[in-house]
Amino acid sequence: MSATFLEQTEIYELTGRKLKSLQVAALKNMGIPFFINAIGRPVVLRKVIEGRVTAAPPEKSPWVPPGLRAK
Repeated sequence: MSATFLEQTEIYELTGRKLKSLQVAALKNMGIPFFINAIGRPVVLRKVIEGRVTAAPPEKSPWVPPGLRAK
C-alpha cells in the first residue's frame, strides 16, 4: 500500500523546485490542492495526484451584509 502523502522527493519532482516557498507557488500555479505542515512544507495527498480526488472546492467569499452588497 502506498503512503498517504507524497514524499518530499516526489514534490520536488512534481514542482521542479527545492525551496518550500517555490514549491508552494508552483503547486498553487498548477491548481494542486495541498496543506502546509508545522515546519512550513507543502503536503500533497497522493490521492490528488493519482486522480482519485477532484480539485479543492473554491474558497468561499466573505459574508457581506445585504445592505452593503454590490448590485
